[in-house]
Amino acid sequence: MTVTAPVAAPLTARDPRLSPWRAFLLAHRRLFRRMDEELRLEHDLSIAEYEALLTIAQAPNRRVRMGSLAESVLLSKSGVTRLVDRLVTDGLVERGACLADARGAEAILTARGLTRLRAASETHLRGIDEHFLAIVDGDDLAVLERTMDSLAREAGPGAGDAAYCAPDKGDSTTPSDRG
Repeated sequence: MTVTAPVAAPLTARDPRLSPWRAFLLAHRRLFRRMDEELRLEHDLSIAEYEALLTIAQAPNRRVRMGSLAESVLLSKSGVTRLVDRLVTDGLVERGACLADARGAEAILTARGLTRLRAASETHLRGIDEHFLAIVDGDDLAVLERTMDSLAREAGPGAGDAAYCAPDKGDSTTPSDRG
């Protein structure tokens, strides 16, 4: 997809060019809500908790700085602190000092957290398959991917860039390379 220069005429609330934007937001809200409900019902995890566990699982040594985790799951630092508090209470994550900088705090995935994540990954991937891949035509999928990649590039760097404190020297097995 080619990024075009902004249109000279300013947008108004009734501009028909806003239709794709509105459709994007509506689809995101509905898919997010449905997949969140499935994870809650089947695994007692919110989609934000799932994304946090996945981010930590994919990090070197299964450890990630709290600030970077907040960026990755699109929460404020206080929001990710509350989320990690819940995961610690459930025994899915532990808190520890950053290996590279003892002043920083990290969230560390526990064995119980990895087991729960692996089970929840099946539900999450099934949801992606049923609610997204089964709906979007194969030809449209490639166009959608190019479009989303272009939007992400234009938005600039972000979530998860430099999320990790120390290089992984051990097992890097993750529940899934997708989703």
